[in-house]
Amino acid sequence: MLNVLYAILVLGIMGAVFGAILAFAAKIFYVEQDPRIDEVRAALAGANCGGCGYAGCDAYAAAVVAGEAPPNKCGPGGAAAAEKVAAVMGLDAAAPVKYVAFVPCSGSADKAKMFFNYEGPQDCLAAMRFGNRGPKECQFSCVGLGNCVRACQFGAMHIVNGVAEVDREKCVACMACAAACPKHIIRKVPYEQAVLVGCHSTDKGARTRKVCDAGCIGCMKCQRECPAGAITVRDNVAVIDYDKCTSCGHCAEVCPRQIIHPQKIYVQN
Repeated sequence: MLNVLYAILVLGIMGAVFGAILAFAAKIFYVEQDPRIDEVRAALAGANCGGCGYAGCDAYAAAVVAGEAPPNKCGPGGAAAAEKVAAVMGLDAAAPVKYVAFVPCSGSADKAKMFFNYEGPQDCLAAMRFGNRGPKECQFSCVGLGNCVRACQFGAMHIVNGVAEVDREKCVACMACAAACPKHIIRKVPYEQAVLVGCHSTDKGARTRKVCDAGCIGCMKCQRECPAGAITVRDNVAVIDYDKCTSCGHCAEVCPRQIIHPQKIYVQN
């Protein structure tokens, strides 16, 4: 019994000694945090979505105070958060460029040819374990089982007829949907871009025709007729240069596959 009590006493003394050492070390090595970090953090939306390019709101706030990040990177907070952060830092808040997620796939249930009938868990990754492409013949297609929908914190993703679609007015471009997509097909695009190519398959046209009625076949008609020279066919798929594009929509009109989609843009006064 004495041995047990002795052991408990020794452990207690050791715990007290080590606790004192840790407390002393914490005091000695304590680095005082710039109070502006907390102020910037409080000005953010608090979504911790990572859309700013940092691990979360705390990391972004620290980067802003360190001069490593601009004040207008908080997508969910928008212009209001940018103004507050800029005020804390004594900076001018430039208007943030708005981005949204985009799913470059037009292979809906009535357009895409099926590789097999999938009846397993409603999970894109699970479906891809059969053939490493999912239920659709096109290896570049959206699986359409909603991993992106479940990842979105803002209710901006929906599955419509077997393909993920983005509600552009709700999207904050955090790109959690892109991280959740096992095919990594979701892209970040400028909100102001009025036309987008709804396909990213690099298969040759003959193959695309066999697997999807709405895939880009690389016919180059859009490239030849674009008045701004903003659209080219690379690796068998049309690609838009957003810096050159004037959003005239002519490419969408001449596309024989109807996979260049005009986007609704709401101008706020």
